[in-house]
Amino acid sequence: MIPSRPRFPAIGTALAAALLATALGACQSTPPPAASTAAPAPLPGLCNDTSLQWAIGKVNDEATVRRLKQESGAGLVNPIGPATITTRDIRRDRLRVYVDAGNVITAARCE
Repeated sequence: MIPSRPRFPAIGTALAAALLATALGACQSTPPPAASTAAPAPLPGLCNDTSLQWAIGKVNDEATVRRLKQESGAGLVNPIGPATITTRDIRRDRLRVYVDAGNVITAARCE
């Protein structure tokens, strides 16, 4: 008796080739973007604390913090209490609002 052979050997070969092409295509890396000579676009949420002195002495409440965020343009606002531990990293989009034990704002700085 002669062993039976698959009826459609071309389909098995085509399937193997397709799987191999898919696997190899996943390993292909994309080229890096071309260097641009134009100036980089400004980052959204850059902080500017020049006009925030009005907040010193005010109570740290939601409305005040919302106004500080809006006027500073900060993307991130961190309230810093007397016992809060902070890092020394500088972020251009962060406004730190320093408050005392009575929840009164003592400083508002972009850091």
